[in-house]
Amino acid sequence: QVQLVESGGGLVQPGDSLRISCVASGRTFSPYAMGWFRQAPGKEREFVAAISWTGGRTYVAESVKGRFTISRDNAKDTVYLQMNSLKPEDTAVYYCAEDSQGRGIATAQTLGVIWGDYWGQGTQVTVSS
Repeated sequence: QVQLVESGGGLVQPGDSLRISCVASGRTFSPYAMGWFRQAPGKEREFVAAISWTGGRTYVAESVKGRFTISRDNAKDTVYLQMNSLKPEDTAVYYCAEDSQGRGIATAQTLGVIWGDYWGQGTQVTVSS
């Protein structure tokens, strides 16, 4: 069974950048697709971005396209989310998830929380002036 641990969240100002990380342990990191989701207070958890196990393909939600980039380093069992031009509406707890059932990154947004078989505990990102 895999354990996922997110880190790197914090309080930033609008327009700032932040990179959050998710480290996997417990078994081989690849060959599973990974994704980032977020949940704001009072809202459902929503898809942010997903990446194939090779890192060659990514899928990003329209709401963050052009600002957020997902990447992974399989040698370090780590997936990253680089967030630029942050806005107050990006404030949320960010969770990483593993698609161990092979559903594929294109289904992550449609399936939502069902897509992830394993989840981390989340890291808080707050964007405020």
